[in-house]
Amino acid sequence: MPVDSETFKAAMARFTAGVTVVTTLHENEIPIGVTATAFSSVSLEPPLVLICIGKGLFTLDCIEACGVFAVNFLKRDQLEWGQLFAGMIPNRDDDRFAEIAVETAETGAPVLPGVLGWVDCQLYNKIDAGDHVVFIGEVLAAHVSDGMPLAYFDRQWVTVTPVSRG
Repeated sequence: MPVDSETFKAAMARFTAGVTVVTTLHENEIPIGVTATAFSSVSLEPPLVLICIGKGLFTLDCIEACGVFAVNFLKRDQLEWGQLFAGMIPNRDDDRFAEIAVETAETGAPVLPGVLGWVDCQLYNKIDAGDHVVFIGEVLAAHVSDGMPLAYFDRQWVTVTPVSRG
């Protein structure tokens, strides 16, 4: 028998995850985005990543419809974007991109300026997985910049500090 959901959530809260904003397009190329920590690299050849999006989220429908998405890695000073795209800032659900100078990646997916990095993906595969859908994307373009990441641990936003370089 599977573990109960509360125990599972408590165990998963002990896993530190980088904070990302998954972006895609709605009809008429309107940018859409959602905060996500369920992200991983999958393969080097071809370059593949995966994201997990909850069923019922509008972002899921948009990724399925347009077939592209970008994963933006947030810096430690971009907490507000993490909260914004998680729906935690009141009165900003209509246009979360209103005050952001969005850039466009190779696939046409929107990318956030000044993030730690991003990968621009074309939908490669999707897998139904319980209350989420796992999207696997082939990375067609990527960008990196300097900085330290924003992370999520024990149900709170955290930053990380390197232990050593070497």
